[in-house]
Amino acid sequence: IVLATGGGVIIRPENRDALGKRGFVIYLHATVEEQTRRTRNDRKRPLLQTGNPATVLRELFAVRDPLYREIADYVIDTDGCSPRTVAQRLMEALSPEH
Repeated sequence: IVLATGGGVIIRPENRDALGKRGFVIYLHATVEEQTRRTRNDRKRPLLQTGNPATVLRELFAVRDPLYREIADYVIDTDGCSPRTVAQRLMEALSPEH
């Protein structure tokens, strides 16, 4: 099963514990700059409907990034990558040879 969580799920310790114990966790990392670029036209994210969404993303990243790294079995840097490239990297991370 592939489970894509909401960004804030990582905040609660019991969620981190459950994720870490029940699966292989892959953190799809993106810098704040990349997140800002990807979400600049997205009107479906209430937290980013501010005068400076990059500041909000920076604050969220500062809290969440270390928590994701704490439970991640594998980290994939997605900056500048197409969805196809990220999918290929995911398949590599999940391959038995890895």
